[in-house]
Amino acid sequence: MRLLIAAAALFAGSAFAHDDDAAGQSVQKLGKVNFPSSCSPKVQQKVTRGVAMLHSFWWPQGESTFQEIANEDPNCAIAAWGFASIMMYNPFAAVVPPKDAKRAQAAIARGRTMKASQRDKDYLEAVAAYWDGYGTRPERERALARSNAYGALAAKYPKDDEAQIFNALYLIAIQQASDQTYSNSLKAAGILEKQFAKYPNHPGVAHYLIHAYDAPPVAQKGLPSARKYASIAPDAPHALHMPSHIFTRVGAWQDSVATNRRSAEVALKGNESDDALHAFDYIVYAQLQLARDGDALKTYQEASKINPSTPRFVGPYPLAAMPARLAVERGAWREAAQLQPMKSQFAFTESNTYLARAIGAARSGDAESAKKDLKEIEARRDALKAANNNYWATEVEVMRLAAAGWIALAESRNDEALTLMRQAADTEDRNEKHPVTPGRLLPAREQLGDMLMEVKRPKDALAEYEHSMQREPNRFRGYYGAALAAEMAGDGKTARKYYTALVQMAGKGEPRAELTVARSYLAQ
Repeated sequence: MRLLIAAAALFAGSAFAHDDDAAGQSVQKLGKVNFPSSCSPKVQQKVTRGVAMLHSFWWPQGESTFQEIANEDPNCAIAAWGFASIMMYNPFAAVVPPKDAKRAQAAIARGRTMKASQRDKDYLEAVAAYWDGYGTRPERERALARSNAYGALAAKYPKDDEAQIFNALYLIAIQQASDQTYSNSLKAAGILEKQFAKYPNHPGVAHYLIHAYDAPPVAQKGLPSARKYASIAPDAPHALHMPSHIFTRVGAWQDSVATNRRSAEVALKGNESDDALHAFDYIVYAQLQLARDGDALKTYQEASKINPSTPRFVGPYPLAAMPARLAVERGAWREAAQLQPMKSQFAFTESNTYLARAIGAARSGDAESAKKDLKEIEARRDALKAANNNYWATEVEVMRLAAAGWIALAESRNDEALTLMRQAADTEDRNEKHPVTPGRLLPAREQLGDMLMEVKRPKDALAEYEHSMQREPNRFRGYYGAALAAEMAGDGKTARKYYTALVQMAGKGEPRAELTVARSYLAQ
Protein backbone atom coordinates (compact mmCIF):
# COMPACT_ATOMS: atom_id res chain seq x y z
CA MET A 1 0.00 0.00 0.00
CA ARG A 2 2.84 2.37 0.83
CA LEU A 3 4.39 1.69 -2.58
CA LEU A 4 1.17 2.65 -4.34
CA ILE A 5 0.81 5.84 -2.31
CA ALA A 6 4.42 6.81 -3.06
CA ALA A 7 3.95 6.00 -6.73
CA ALA A 8 0.85 8.14 -6.95
CA ALA A 9 2.65 11.03 -5.28
CA LEU A 10 5.56 10.82 -7.71
CA PHE A 11 3.18 10.54 -10.66
CA ALA A 12 1.62 13.81 -9.56
CA GLY A 13 4.95 15.36 -8.64
CA SER A 14 4.85 18.41 -10.89
CA ALA A 15 1.46 18.73 -12.51
CA PHE A 16 0.86 21.89 -14.50
CA ALA A 17 -2.24 24.00 -14.19
CA HIS A 18 -4.39 23.73 -17.28
CA ASP A 19 -7.64 25.32 -18.42
CA ASP A 20 -9.85 22.35 -19.24
CA ASP A 21 -12.89 24.05 -20.68
CA ALA A 22 -14.07 22.91 -24.08
CA ALA A 23 -13.33 26.24 -25.68
CA GLY A 24 -9.74 26.07 -24.46
CA GLN A 25 -9.30 22.63 -25.94
CA SER A 26 -10.66 23.62 -29.32
CA VAL A 27 -8.14 26.44 -29.65
CA GLN A 28 -5.14 24.12 -29.55
CA LYS A 29 -4.12 22.98 -33.00
CA LEU A 30 -2.15 19.77 -32.65
CA GLY A 31 -3.06 17.73 -35.70
CA LYS A 32 -5.28 14.67 -36.02
CA VAL A 33 -4.59 11.60 -33.89
CA ASN A 34 -6.77 8.56 -33.22
CA PHE A 35 -5.66 6.70 -30.10
CA PRO A 36 -8.39 4.50 -28.61
CA SER A 37 -7.91 3.18 -25.08
CA SER A 38 -9.74 1.30 -22.34
CA CYS A 39 -9.82 4.44 -20.20
CA SER A 40 -13.11 6.06 -19.22
CA PRO A 41 -14.96 7.63 -22.18
CA LYS A 42 -14.99 10.93 -20.31
CA VAL A 43 -11.19 11.25 -20.63
CA GLN A 44 -10.79 9.84 -24.13
CA GLN A 45 -10.64 13.27 -25.75
CA LYS A 46 -7.82 14.21 -23.38
CA VAL A 47 -6.03 10.94 -24.13
CA THR A 48 -6.05 11.84 -27.79
CA ARG A 49 -4.81 15.34 -27.04
CA GLY A 50 -2.06 14.05 -24.75
CA VAL A 51 -0.81 11.63 -27.40
CA ALA A 52 -0.81 14.43 -29.97
CA MET A 53 1.36 16.49 -27.60
CA LEU A 54 3.66 13.53 -27.11
CA HIS A 55 4.05 13.22 -30.88
CA SER A 56 5.14 16.87 -31.04
CA PHE A 57 7.52 16.58 -28.07
CA TRP A 58 5.47 19.12 -26.12
CA TRP A 59 6.70 17.97 -22.74
CA PRO A 60 5.17 20.35 -20.17
CA GLN A 61 1.74 20.46 -21.75
CA GLY A 62 1.77 16.71 -22.32
CA GLU A 63 2.78 16.03 -18.74
CA SER A 64 -0.04 18.25 -17.52
CA THR A 65 -2.57 16.53 -19.74
CA PHE A 66 -1.65 12.98 -18.72
CA GLN A 67 -1.71 14.07 -15.07
CA GLU A 68 -5.21 15.45 -15.54
CA ILE A 69 -6.31 12.15 -17.08
CA ALA A 70 -4.87 10.22 -14.12
CA ASN A 71 -6.72 12.50 -11.69
CA GLU A 72 -10.05 12.05 -13.49
CA ASP A 73 -9.67 8.33 -14.20
CA PRO A 74 -7.40 6.64 -11.62
CA ASN A 75 -7.59 3.37 -13.61
CA CYS A 76 -6.37 4.76 -16.92
CA ALA A 77 -3.21 2.76 -17.65
CA ILE A 78 -2.60 4.80 -20.80
CA ALA A 79 -2.20 7.89 -18.61
CA ALA A 80 0.65 6.07 -16.84
CA TRP A 81 2.12 5.08 -20.23
CA GLY A 82 1.83 8.64 -21.51
CA PHE A 83 3.41 10.08 -18.38
CA ALA A 84 6.33 7.63 -18.53
CA SER A 85 6.72 8.41 -22.23
CA ILE A 86 6.82 12.16 -21.61
CA MET A 87 9.50 11.65 -18.94
CA MET A 88 11.86 10.22 -21.60
CA TYR A 89 11.84 13.67 -23.21
CA ASN A 90 13.58 13.83 -26.56
CA PRO A 91 14.79 10.31 -27.47
CA PHE A 92 17.46 11.93 -29.66
CA ALA A 93 18.97 13.80 -26.72
CA ALA A 94 18.97 10.90 -24.23
CA VAL A 95 19.32 13.02 -21.09
CA VAL A 96 16.86 12.34 -18.26
CA PRO A 97 17.17 13.95 -14.81
CA PRO A 98 17.20 11.22 -12.09
CA LYS A 99 14.15 12.71 -10.35
CA ASP A 100 12.12 12.32 -13.55
CA ALA A 101 13.29 8.74 -13.96
CA LYS A 102 11.89 7.99 -10.51
CA ARG A 103 8.59 9.63 -11.43
CA ALA A 104 8.37 7.59 -14.63
CA GLN A 105 9.07 4.34 -12.78
CA ALA A 106 6.46 5.25 -10.17
CA ALA A 107 3.87 5.87 -12.89
CA ILE A 108 4.64 2.49 -14.45
CA ALA A 109 4.37 0.76 -11.06
CA ARG A 110 0.98 2.34 -10.53
CA GLY A 111 -0.15 1.54 -14.07
CA ARG A 112 0.69 -2.13 -13.61
CA THR A 113 -1.89 -2.36 -10.81
CA MET A 114 -4.74 -1.04 -12.97
CA LYS A 115 -7.42 -2.95 -14.80
CA ALA A 116 -6.94 -2.24 -18.49
CA SER A 117 -7.15 -3.86 -21.92
CA GLN A 118 -4.29 -6.11 -22.96
CA ARG A 119 -3.33 -3.54 -25.61
CA ASP A 120 -3.04 -0.79 -23.03
CA LYS A 121 -0.99 -3.05 -20.77
CA ASP A 122 1.29 -3.87 -23.70
CA TYR A 123 1.86 -0.17 -24.39
CA LEU A 124 2.79 0.31 -20.73
CA GLU A 125 5.27 -2.57 -20.86
CA ALA A 126 6.78 -1.20 -24.08
CA VAL A 127 7.76 2.05 -22.40
CA ALA A 128 8.76 0.16 -19.26
CA ALA A 129 11.44 -1.59 -21.32
CA TYR A 130 13.30 1.72 -21.33
CA TRP A 131 12.84 2.51 -17.65
CA ASP A 132 13.42 -0.92 -16.11
CA GLY A 133 16.95 -0.98 -14.76
CA TYR A 134 17.46 2.77 -15.11
CA GLY A 135 20.78 3.64 -13.50
CA THR A 136 22.21 0.16 -13.95
CA ARG A 137 22.00 -0.18 -17.74
CA PRO A 138 23.66 2.19 -20.24
CA GLU A 139 21.43 4.54 -22.24
CA ARG A 140 22.17 2.72 -25.51
CA GLU A 141 21.11 -0.61 -24.04
CA ARG A 142 17.85 0.84 -22.75
CA ALA A 143 17.15 2.57 -26.08
CA LEU A 144 17.63 -0.74 -27.88
CA ALA A 145 15.31 -2.45 -25.40
CA ARG A 146 12.69 0.25 -26.03
CA SER A 147 12.99 -0.15 -29.79
CA ASN A 148 12.68 -3.93 -29.56
CA ALA A 149 9.65 -3.61 -27.30
CA TYR A 150 7.86 -1.23 -29.65
CA GLY A 151 8.81 -3.44 -32.58
CA ALA A 152 7.12 -6.35 -30.81
CA LEU A 153 4.11 -4.16 -30.04
CA ALA A 154 3.77 -3.20 -33.71
CA ALA A 155 4.05 -6.83 -34.75
CA LYS A 156 1.42 -7.94 -32.22
CA TYR A 157 -1.02 -5.22 -33.33
CA PRO A 158 -0.44 -4.84 -37.08
CA LYS A 159 -3.67 -2.86 -37.52
CA ASP A 160 -2.78 -0.40 -34.74
CA ASP A 161 -1.32 2.50 -36.68
CA GLU A 162 -0.15 4.28 -33.53
CA ALA A 163 1.96 1.24 -32.65
CA GLN A 164 3.53 1.37 -36.11
CA ILE A 165 4.26 5.10 -35.75
CA PHE A 166 5.89 4.78 -32.32
CA ASN A 167 7.87 1.79 -33.56
CA ALA A 168 9.23 3.98 -36.34
CA LEU A 169 10.17 6.76 -33.90
CA TYR A 170 12.17 4.48 -31.65
CA LEU A 171 13.88 2.87 -34.64
CA ILE A 172 15.15 6.30 -35.69
CA ALA A 173 16.26 6.97 -32.12
CA ILE A 174 18.71 4.04 -32.25
CA GLN A 175 20.21 5.16 -35.55
CA GLN A 176 23.92 5.59 -34.87
CA ALA A 177 25.65 8.67 -36.23
CA SER A 178 28.49 6.54 -37.58
CA ASP A 179 26.14 4.34 -39.68
CA GLN A 180 25.92 6.19 -42.96
CA THR A 181 23.72 3.57 -44.57
CA TYR A 182 21.03 5.11 -42.32
CA SER A 183 19.57 1.61 -42.02
CA ASN A 184 17.25 2.15 -39.06
CA SER A 185 16.14 5.60 -40.17
CA LEU A 186 15.29 4.45 -43.68
CA LYS A 187 13.46 1.39 -42.36
CA ALA A 188 11.42 3.75 -40.21
CA ALA A 189 10.85 6.06 -43.18
CA GLY A 190 9.35 3.13 -45.08
CA ILE A 191 6.83 2.63 -42.26
CA LEU A 192 6.08 6.32 -41.96
CA GLU A 193 5.61 7.04 -45.67
CA LYS A 194 2.71 4.57 -45.71
CA GLN A 195 1.22 6.27 -42.67
CA PHE A 196 1.74 9.72 -44.21
CA ALA A 197 -0.34 8.67 -47.20
CA LYS A 198 -3.13 7.56 -44.84
CA TYR A 199 -2.82 10.39 -42.31
CA PRO A 200 -1.42 13.56 -43.90
CA ASN A 201 -2.35 15.60 -40.82
CA HIS A 202 -0.89 13.30 -38.17
CA PRO A 203 1.72 15.23 -36.14
CA GLY A 204 3.88 12.23 -35.31
CA VAL A 205 4.11 10.96 -38.86
CA ALA A 206 5.26 14.29 -40.28
CA HIS A 207 7.56 14.88 -37.31
CA TYR A 208 9.30 11.52 -37.43
CA LEU A 209 9.71 11.61 -41.20
CA ILE A 210 11.79 14.76 -40.72
CA HIS A 211 13.99 12.92 -38.24
CA ALA A 212 14.22 9.92 -40.57
CA TYR A 213 15.49 12.08 -43.41
CA ASP A 214 17.72 14.35 -41.31
CA ALA A 215 20.90 13.39 -43.16
CA PRO A 216 22.59 14.95 -46.22
CA PRO A 217 22.01 12.21 -48.82
CA VAL A 218 18.28 11.87 -48.11
CA ALA A 219 17.29 15.32 -46.85
CA GLN A 220 15.39 16.25 -50.02
CA LYS A 221 12.97 13.41 -49.29
CA GLY A 222 12.04 15.18 -46.07
CA LEU A 223 10.80 18.38 -47.71
CA PRO A 224 7.13 17.31 -48.10
CA SER A 225 6.80 16.48 -44.40
CA ALA A 226 8.86 19.52 -43.40
CA ARG A 227 6.60 21.89 -45.31
CA LYS A 228 3.52 20.19 -43.84
CA TYR A 229 4.38 19.74 -40.17
CA ALA A 230 4.29 23.37 -39.03
CA SER A 231 0.74 23.76 -40.33
CA ILE A 232 -0.37 20.49 -38.70
CA ALA A 233 0.46 21.47 -35.11
CA PRO A 234 1.10 25.24 -34.99
CA ASP A 235 0.49 25.46 -31.24
CA ALA A 236 3.41 23.14 -30.39
CA PRO A 237 6.81 24.93 -30.34
CA HIS A 238 8.72 21.86 -31.49
CA ALA A 239 6.38 21.35 -34.41
CA LEU A 240 7.20 24.84 -35.63
CA HIS A 241 10.93 24.23 -35.23
CA MET A 242 11.30 20.75 -36.71
CA PRO A 243 10.89 21.69 -40.40
CA SER A 244 14.13 23.64 -40.10
CA HIS A 245 16.07 20.40 -39.65
CA ILE A 246 15.36 19.71 -43.30
CA PHE A 247 15.55 23.36 -44.34
CA THR A 248 19.06 23.50 -42.85
CA ARG A 249 20.11 20.31 -44.60
CA VAL A 250 19.09 21.68 -47.99
CA GLY A 251 20.13 25.29 -47.33
CA ALA A 252 16.64 26.86 -47.34
CA TRP A 253 17.67 29.66 -45.00
CA GLN A 254 14.68 31.99 -45.32
CA ASP A 255 12.34 29.12 -44.51
CA SER A 256 14.46 28.18 -41.50
CA VAL A 257 14.41 31.72 -40.10
CA ALA A 258 10.65 32.03 -40.53
CA THR A 259 9.64 28.72 -38.93
CA ASN A 260 12.11 29.05 -36.05
CA ARG A 261 10.96 32.57 -35.30
CA ARG A 262 7.41 31.27 -34.92
CA SER A 263 8.69 28.41 -32.77
CA ALA A 264 10.62 30.75 -30.46
CA GLU A 265 7.63 33.03 -30.01
CA VAL A 266 5.31 30.17 -29.08
CA ALA A 267 7.94 28.66 -26.76
CA LEU A 268 8.51 31.94 -24.94
CA LYS A 269 4.78 32.44 -24.43
CA GLY A 270 4.70 29.02 -22.78
CA ASN A 271 7.85 29.68 -20.70
CA GLU A 272 9.64 26.86 -22.51
CA SER A 273 13.10 28.38 -22.64
CA ASP A 274 14.98 25.37 -23.98
CA ASP A 275 12.78 25.21 -27.08
CA ALA A 276 13.21 28.94 -27.62
CA LEU A 277 17.02 28.78 -27.31
CA HIS A 278 17.16 25.80 -29.67
CA ALA A 279 15.17 27.74 -32.25
CA PHE A 280 17.32 30.87 -31.81
CA ASP A 281 20.50 28.90 -32.59
CA TYR A 282 18.97 27.73 -35.87
CA ILE A 283 17.89 31.31 -36.64
CA VAL A 284 21.39 32.71 -36.04
CA TYR A 285 22.95 30.02 -38.21
CA ALA A 286 20.54 30.74 -41.07
CA GLN A 287 20.83 34.52 -40.80
CA LEU A 288 24.62 34.33 -41.01
CA GLN A 289 24.38 32.38 -44.28
CA LEU A 290 22.21 35.21 -45.62
CA ALA A 291 24.75 37.83 -44.43
CA ARG A 292 22.09 39.26 -42.15
CA ASP A 293 24.73 39.87 -39.53
CA GLY A 294 22.91 42.62 -37.65
CA ASP A 295 19.81 40.46 -37.39
CA ALA A 296 21.90 37.53 -36.19
CA LEU A 297 23.44 39.69 -33.47
CA LYS A 298 20.01 40.92 -32.36
CA THR A 299 18.76 37.33 -32.26
CA TYR A 300 21.67 36.30 -30.05
CA GLN A 301 21.19 39.31 -27.77
CA GLU A 302 17.55 38.34 -27.35
CA ALA A 303 18.52 34.75 -26.63
CA SER A 304 21.26 35.69 -24.17
CA LYS A 305 18.65 37.09 -21.77
CA ILE A 306 16.95 33.68 -21.49
CA ASN A 307 17.86 31.08 -18.89
CA PRO A 308 17.58 27.36 -19.77
CA SER A 309 14.44 25.77 -18.36
CA THR A 310 15.73 22.22 -17.74
CA PRO A 311 18.96 20.49 -16.67
CA ARG A 312 19.45 19.13 -20.21
CA PHE A 313 22.02 20.43 -22.71
CA VAL A 314 19.38 21.77 -25.11
CA GLY A 315 19.63 25.19 -23.44
CA PRO A 316 23.35 25.60 -22.70
CA TYR A 317 24.45 24.38 -26.13
CA PRO A 318 22.95 27.25 -28.18
CA LEU A 319 24.04 29.84 -25.63
CA ALA A 320 27.64 28.78 -26.23
CA ALA A 321 27.29 28.17 -29.96
CA MET A 322 25.61 31.42 -31.01
CA PRO A 323 28.37 33.90 -30.07
CA ALA A 324 30.97 31.54 -31.51
CA ARG A 325 29.04 31.37 -34.79
CA LEU A 326 28.75 35.14 -34.96
CA ALA A 327 32.53 35.45 -34.85
CA VAL A 328 33.79 32.58 -37.00
CA GLU A 329 31.15 32.75 -39.75
CA ARG A 330 32.13 36.38 -40.37
CA GLY A 331 35.85 35.61 -40.20
CA ALA A 332 36.17 37.93 -37.20
CA TRP A 333 39.19 36.07 -35.85
CA ARG A 334 40.24 38.51 -33.14
CA GLU A 335 36.66 38.66 -31.92
CA ALA A 336 36.58 34.87 -31.82
CA ALA A 337 39.81 34.74 -29.82
CA GLN A 338 38.26 36.96 -27.14
CA LEU A 339 35.11 34.91 -26.55
CA GLN A 340 34.47 34.18 -22.88
CA PRO A 341 33.73 30.53 -22.08
CA MET A 342 30.45 29.80 -20.33
CA LYS A 343 30.66 27.28 -17.52
CA SER A 344 28.53 24.24 -18.19
CA GLN A 345 28.23 20.68 -16.96
CA PHE A 346 28.46 19.58 -20.61
CA ALA A 347 32.03 19.29 -21.89
CA PHE A 348 31.05 19.37 -25.56
CA THR A 349 29.13 22.62 -25.08
CA GLU A 350 32.17 24.36 -23.60
CA SER A 351 34.38 22.93 -26.35
CA ASN A 352 32.61 25.04 -28.97
CA THR A 353 33.85 28.22 -27.31
CA TYR A 354 37.41 26.95 -26.96
CA LEU A 355 37.40 25.87 -30.61
CA ALA A 356 36.32 29.33 -31.77
CA ARG A 357 38.95 30.91 -29.51
CA ALA A 358 41.69 28.59 -30.80
CA ILE A 359 40.84 29.19 -34.47
CA GLY A 360 40.55 32.92 -33.86
CA ALA A 361 43.88 33.17 -32.07
CA ALA A 362 45.75 30.98 -34.54
CA ARG A 363 44.35 32.80 -37.55
CA SER A 364 45.30 36.09 -35.90
CA GLY A 365 48.89 34.89 -35.54
CA ASP A 366 48.76 34.18 -31.81
CA ALA A 367 49.69 30.50 -31.71
CA GLU A 368 50.59 30.54 -28.01
CA SER A 369 47.11 31.64 -26.95
CA ALA A 370 45.59 29.09 -29.30
CA LYS A 371 47.64 26.35 -27.64
CA LYS A 372 46.05 27.17 -24.28
CA ASP A 373 42.62 26.76 -25.79
CA LEU A 374 43.74 23.53 -27.46
CA LYS A 375 44.58 22.11 -24.04
CA GLU A 376 41.08 22.98 -22.85
CA ILE A 377 39.62 21.09 -25.83
CA GLU A 378 41.85 18.09 -25.15
CA ALA A 379 40.78 18.00 -21.49
CA ARG A 380 37.12 17.93 -22.48
CA ARG A 381 37.67 15.24 -25.10
CA ASP A 382 39.39 13.11 -22.46
CA ALA A 383 36.55 13.68 -20.00
CA LEU A 384 34.01 12.57 -22.61
CA LYS A 385 36.04 9.48 -23.39
CA ALA A 386 36.26 8.63 -19.70
CA ALA A 387 32.47 8.96 -19.47
CA ASN A 388 32.06 6.63 -22.49
CA ASN A 389 30.29 9.42 -24.35
CA ASN A 390 31.70 8.25 -27.65
CA TYR A 391 29.62 10.43 -29.96
CA TRP A 392 30.60 13.73 -28.36
CA ALA A 393 34.14 12.54 -27.71
CA THR A 394 34.47 12.07 -31.48
CA GLU A 395 32.99 15.50 -32.19
CA VAL A 396 35.39 17.15 -29.76
CA GLU A 397 38.28 15.19 -31.26
CA VAL A 398 37.39 16.79 -34.60
CA MET A 399 37.58 20.16 -32.85
CA ARG A 400 40.99 19.24 -31.42
CA LEU A 401 42.35 18.24 -34.82
CA ALA A 402 41.06 21.42 -36.46
CA ALA A 403 42.48 23.67 -33.74
CA ALA A 404 45.82 21.86 -33.85
CA GLY A 405 45.85 22.25 -37.63
CA TRP A 406 45.46 26.02 -37.49
CA ILE A 407 48.14 26.24 -34.81
CA ALA A 408 50.52 24.24 -37.00
CA LEU A 409 49.80 26.56 -39.92
CA ALA A 410 50.42 29.62 -37.75
CA GLU A 411 53.82 28.12 -36.95
CA SER A 412 54.56 27.45 -40.65
CA ARG A 413 54.30 23.69 -40.30
CA ASN A 414 52.19 23.53 -43.42
CA ASP A 415 52.31 19.82 -44.20
CA GLU A 416 51.44 18.91 -40.63
CA ALA A 417 48.63 21.47 -40.64
CA LEU A 418 47.06 19.98 -43.75
CA THR A 419 47.39 16.44 -42.41
CA LEU A 420 45.64 17.39 -39.18
CA MET A 421 42.83 19.23 -40.95
CA ARG A 422 42.30 16.38 -43.39
CA GLN A 423 42.02 14.00 -40.44
CA ALA A 424 39.45 16.34 -38.92
CA ALA A 425 37.44 16.45 -42.15
CA ASP A 426 37.53 12.69 -42.68
CA THR A 427 36.51 12.00 -39.08
CA GLU A 428 33.69 14.54 -39.21
CA ASP A 429 32.37 13.10 -42.45
CA ARG A 430 31.94 9.73 -40.73
CA ASN A 431 29.91 11.20 -37.86
CA GLU A 432 26.53 12.86 -38.44
CA LYS A 433 25.80 16.15 -36.70
CA HIS A 434 23.63 16.01 -33.60
CA PRO A 435 20.02 17.28 -33.84
CA VAL A 436 20.75 19.81 -31.08
CA THR A 437 22.72 21.88 -33.57
CA PRO A 438 22.01 23.24 -37.05
CA GLY A 439 25.65 22.57 -37.87
CA ARG A 440 29.18 22.54 -36.54
CA LEU A 441 30.76 25.95 -36.01
CA LEU A 442 32.61 25.54 -39.29
CA PRO A 443 32.59 22.34 -41.34
CA ALA A 444 36.03 20.74 -41.08
CA ARG A 445 36.25 20.08 -44.81
CA GLU A 446 35.38 23.68 -45.54
CA GLN A 447 38.20 24.64 -43.18
CA LEU A 448 40.48 22.34 -45.15
CA GLY A 449 39.58 24.36 -48.23
CA ASP A 450 40.40 27.56 -46.33
CA MET A 451 43.76 26.14 -45.30
CA LEU A 452 44.63 25.06 -48.85
CA MET A 453 43.91 28.60 -49.97
CA GLU A 454 46.30 29.88 -47.30
CA VAL A 455 49.10 27.71 -48.73
CA LYS A 456 48.32 28.81 -52.32
CA ARG A 457 46.74 25.59 -53.59
CA PRO A 458 43.46 26.93 -55.03
CA LYS A 459 42.70 23.98 -57.30
CA ASP A 460 42.90 21.56 -54.38
CA ALA A 461 40.93 24.00 -52.24
CA LEU A 462 38.11 24.10 -54.80
CA ALA A 463 37.82 20.32 -54.67
CA GLU A 464 37.45 20.41 -50.89
CA TYR A 465 34.89 23.20 -50.93
CA GLU A 466 32.80 21.32 -53.45
CA HIS A 467 33.16 18.14 -51.41
CA SER A 468 31.95 20.00 -48.32
CA MET A 469 28.93 21.34 -50.23
CA GLN A 470 27.64 17.80 -50.69
CA ARG A 471 26.95 17.65 -46.96
CA GLU A 472 26.64 21.35 -46.12
CA PRO A 473 24.94 23.07 -49.08
CA ASN A 474 24.38 26.80 -49.61
CA ARG A 475 26.79 28.00 -46.96
CA PHE A 476 28.09 31.57 -47.38
CA ARG A 477 31.71 30.68 -46.62
CA GLY A 478 31.48 27.58 -48.81
CA TYR A 479 30.23 29.51 -51.83
CA TYR A 480 32.75 32.29 -51.38
CA GLY A 481 35.65 29.93 -50.80
CA ALA A 482 34.80 27.90 -53.89
CA ALA A 483 34.37 31.01 -56.04
CA LEU A 484 37.67 32.54 -54.95
CA ALA A 485 39.50 29.24 -55.33
CA ALA A 486 38.14 28.80 -58.84
CA GLU A 487 39.11 32.36 -59.73
CA MET A 488 42.65 31.85 -58.40
CA ALA A 489 42.88 28.54 -60.28
CA GLY A 490 41.89 30.23 -63.54
CA ASP A 491 38.50 28.51 -63.77
CA GLY A 492 36.35 31.50 -64.69
CA LYS A 493 33.18 29.51 -65.43
CA THR A 494 33.16 27.89 -62.00
CA ALA A 495 34.09 31.14 -60.28
CA ARG A 496 31.18 32.91 -61.94
CA LYS A 497 28.81 30.09 -60.95
CA TYR A 498 29.67 30.33 -57.26
CA TYR A 499 29.90 34.12 -57.11
CA THR A 500 26.46 34.25 -58.72
CA ALA A 501 25.07 31.76 -56.23
CA LEU A 502 26.54 33.78 -53.37
CA VAL A 503 25.00 37.07 -54.53
CA GLN A 504 21.64 35.44 -55.22
CA MET A 505 21.58 33.89 -51.77
CA ALA A 506 23.02 36.67 -49.61
CA GLY A 507 22.98 39.76 -51.83
CA LYS A 508 20.21 41.37 -49.78
CA GLY A 509 22.23 41.00 -46.62
CA GLU A 510 24.82 43.34 -45.20
CA PRO A 511 27.72 44.49 -47.41
CA ARG A 512 30.34 41.97 -46.37
CA ALA A 513 33.68 42.28 -48.14
CA GLU A 514 33.08 38.92 -49.80
CA LEU A 515 29.94 40.23 -51.50
CA THR A 516 31.85 43.25 -52.77
CA VAL A 517 34.43 40.91 -54.33
CA ALA A 518 31.67 38.78 -55.86
CA ARG A 519 29.84 41.72 -57.40
CA SER A 520 33.07 43.18 -58.74
CA TYR A 521 33.94 39.89 -60.41
CA LEU A 522 30.48 39.48 -61.93
CA ALA A 523 30.56 43.06 -63.25
CA GLN A 524 33.66 42.36 -65.33
